[in-house]
Amino acid sequence: MAHITFYEKPGCENNRRQKEWLELAGHTLEVINILTHPWTKDELRRFFDGKTVSECFNPAAPDIKQGRLDPSGISMEDALELMISNPLLIKRPLMEFELCRIQGFDPALLSSIINLEPVRENEPLIKTLKMLDLSSCPRAS
Repeated sequence: MAHITFYEKPGCENNRRQKEWLELAGHTLEVINILTHPWTKDELRRFFDGKTVSECFNPAAPDIKQGRLDPSGISMEDALELMISNPLLIKRPLMEFELCRIQGFDPALLSSIINLEPVRENEPLIKTLKMLDLSSCPRAS
């Protein structure tokens, strides 16, 4: 199982569901607020490898939805500056694990890299643990 750094917008229902899915598959998460993280251009750029500038933007961001910003004519450098100053523009989530950096939650892509099936073998272990005395030391005489 992977340990995933998961950059989210707190309160985002989709991010909540995505985290739940990853955790049910047995992964551990370090959750970071995408809006308050101190982004640098180099750090953010690593998540966009192979994507067009338009693909890196959150289409639901207010500035894009209301037509104040059209990402199609923006250079990557300008896009990075805009996203650093207004992280709502970043398409979410951003995920980092092992040597991978991924933008967006694409189940097909993720399942080619990590397990996304729920871990069920933990159920018998939890049942057994519930029957044990876990509050006192077994070596006590």
